[in-house]
Amino acid sequence: MAETLYQQLEKDVRYREGLKACINCGVCTAICPAAAVSDYDPRQVMNIVQEKDEAQLEKLLKSDTIWRCGECLSCKTRCPRGNVPCYVIQSLRGLSIEKGFFIESEQGRKQLAIKRTVGDHILKYGYCIYIDEVDNETYPEQGPVWAWMRKNSKSMLKRLGTSYKEYRAGTLRNTAKESLEDLQKIFDETGGTERFNKIEKYSAEMAKKMNKEFSEGKDEYWRYLYNE
Repeated sequence: MAETLYQQLEKDVRYREGLKACINCGVCTAICPAAAVSDYDPRQVMNIVQEKDEAQLEKLLKSDTIWRCGECLSCKTRCPRGNVPCYVIQSLRGLSIEKGFFIESEQGRKQLAIKRTVGDHILKYGYCIYIDEVDNETYPEQGPVWAWMRKNSKSMLKRLGTSYKEYRAGTLRNTAKESLEDLQKIFDETGGTERFNKIEKYSAEMAKKMNKEFSEGKDEYWRYLYNE
């Protein structure tokens, strides 16, 4: 017999640590920065997972709600019963990606944009954000000073004493090949690589439904997610 969504959720250590004895008091919502600027309500999320209604859980996994949390852990500091709504949200996000439900929500679909920037940059360069990838076309808010800096990066960064594109100690140095290989092994062993593959797989399905070109990097679908 196939496992229910709740049975799969309960396997996640973050869910087990995050949900202890919620009394639905609403303190987490009161302290939550995301709740202050959106309709996000962690108290409501905790209520849904405690009810163990499969239909409601699936609806939650397909919604924008679970992608509103900024993972600041403010909720952890104030809960009178030791719950951590943020951990519960993390487990819900993981299950949403595992089941492919994330593509059903506008905010969830943006996981591809994050994977192809922060995620891929970590594995390619060893940096979450790498200077060569921040171009003015994608990030126009960087302005003309950034455009000038990119054009003159080699001479400017050398003058500033950085180790840009060099294999030695210092700012912006190249990450050693051995270190990048170790990073890849960590992703492989912890399920990160599999998670990335699922984001790509389900995103490709959505791109096809939306009739948008899907290949790699900053393709048409990626730009749609990033800009729209």
